[in-house]
Amino acid sequence: MNYILGIDLGTTNSCVSIFENQSPVIVPNKEGSRITPSVIGFTEKKEILVGHIARRQAITNPRNTVFGIKRLMGRKFDSPEVKTMLKTLPYHVVRAENGDAWVEIMDKRYSPQEISALILKDLKENAEQYTGTEIKQAIITVPAYFNDAQRQATKDAGTIAGLEVLRIINEPTAAALSYDMGNLRGKVAVYDLGGGTFDISVLNIEEGVYEVLSTSGDTFLGGDDFDRRIIEWIVQRFMDETKIDLTEDKMALQRLKEAAEKAKCELSSVMETEINLPFIAADSSGPKHFIHTLTRAEFTSLVSDLVDRTLPPCEEAIRMAGLEKEQIDHVLLVGGQSRTPLVVEKVREFFGKEPRDDVNPDEVVGIGAVMQGSILSGEVKDIVLLDITPLSLGVETKGGLFVKLIERNSTIPTKASQIFTTVVDNQKKVEVHVLQGESELCENNFSLARFELIDIPPAPKGAPRIEVIFEIDSNGIVNVSAVDQDSGKSQSIRIRPTSGLTEKEIQSIIDRAAARKEEELRIRALVVARNNLEGLLATTERSFTEHGKKIPSDFTDAMRNAIEKGKEAMDSNEIEILKEAYDELQKVSRKLGEILLYGTTMGD
Repeated sequence: MNYILGIDLGTTNSCVSIFENQSPVIVPNKEGSRITPSVIGFTEKKEILVGHIARRQAITNPRNTVFGIKRLMGRKFDSPEVKTMLKTLPYHVVRAENGDAWVEIMDKRYSPQEISALILKDLKENAEQYTGTEIKQAIITVPAYFNDAQRQATKDAGTIAGLEVLRIINEPTAAALSYDMGNLRGKVAVYDLGGGTFDISVLNIEEGVYEVLSTSGDTFLGGDDFDRRIIEWIVQRFMDETKIDLTEDKMALQRLKEAAEKAKCELSSVMETEINLPFIAADSSGPKHFIHTLTRAEFTSLVSDLVDRTLPPCEEAIRMAGLEKEQIDHVLLVGGQSRTPLVVEKVREFFGKEPRDDVNPDEVVGIGAVMQGSILSGEVKDIVLLDITPLSLGVETKGGLFVKLIERNSTIPTKASQIFTTVVDNQKKVEVHVLQGESELCENNFSLARFELIDIPPAPKGAPRIEVIFEIDSNGIVNVSAVDQDSGKSQSIRIRPTSGLTEKEIQSIIDRAAARKEEELRIRALVVARNNLEGLLATTERSFTEHGKKIPSDFTDAMRNAIEKGKEAMDSNEIEILKEAYDELQKVSRKLGEILLYGTTMGD
């Protein structure tokens, strides 16, 4: 069976689903969990850990553990959002040659696409193990307010992971698809507050047609910001009590993040929680501990402005949909942070109705993604999805002005064109600067790409007629072309944003991964061999200590030699040496068992 994966690539957690027996199924990971932490760990043994196992070692290995990578996708290092992140990140973020924010681990630099690809690859492998078949295609979701660079970066990550990304779809749209399996009706608002982003989308759903009317949001507002407020609260209280700044200690920062997230989750169901961090720091007087109670009321005061920040986008989305609040029939809560009681209360007050959360907010987007896959494959019929572009697209004109060719909230796929001309006599070429945003000034918008239309026939300024054509595909990714109407000269570009990877860079990453595969298998085999030897050493030494008096003297030296050889081999990076020591130790261990059982070896 040709499966299409539905993947929710989240800031905090990710999940993958398949469509089986006419129903969406969440695929469990290797630990049996239905969601996988979006965490990658790099170890001194050159292992790459993904998910729960990476998260478990984060406190002892903070500098080499990457989380929240989705927030860096398609972003510049010097952007205000990245600067905010850097305040509480234990790992190292650096400025790449093109200005992007990349991660540096053990003197190696990784693009956010590469890190995300490791998560996607793990999800892919889990699904292949579950189904027993190779899977090559996927639908991947993104926040509705992701711009073209962020969408392209997500698609690149899928390619690096070995997936053909059939569609990039908006998370709120996917969430709406998952509710009631096509039986939802009317005007629906999807309030999606996840780990790193906030989206609000308004849809009209009638007779299986899911039409997105509008979308708005904030691509840098989510659960991570809620965590940060608790971290800042702990840091300040600890500073007041001890004069020690915990932000200077990377390991302490990781412990604070774990404690903050735990406290935040607990306060969704209880009125207060104790944050207990023993030995969090030390000074000349000895170790210092942090033990304080955080109440739900205190937490509410810490994050109330963050929740309030979600309301203006809600108002904007309803206005752009041409509706009033009272006309909204259903409000769907999506994203793990939507469980917060204050969020539920604010949403209830704003919309004047009880929001729905009858589908697990951690799984609803992944389920919707695979629903879209089943629609594309033809397994599910009578459902049509009409999505939109979240931001306006246009070009720069004289004076740095931005001219929109495609307005935000236009249904995709779509196409638009406009005639432009030259600004000087005998101009031989025209630069087309493509941007995305809502400002009238180019400097306030996001630059996507530049290309030139050359060899324009000489003519007075204002005479040439140059048609610029914009196309947005079903993934929300942009294609632009320019044609001189008089000469027929043309130039086109599939937008590869300034923050995106080139095809050559993507292929290089794929090639490096393939080249590393043999080395990764060697490292894995080395770890397994060392672990096997370590386990056998422990049991053999214990038996030797407990039963030494029963062992014949002529066998004692052989036992000691095998144990000593095993200990020496533990420091080796050669698999053959480890296996040889293991085999020898196994032989003497087996003989020891025979001696203890029969009083002599079976060969005597």
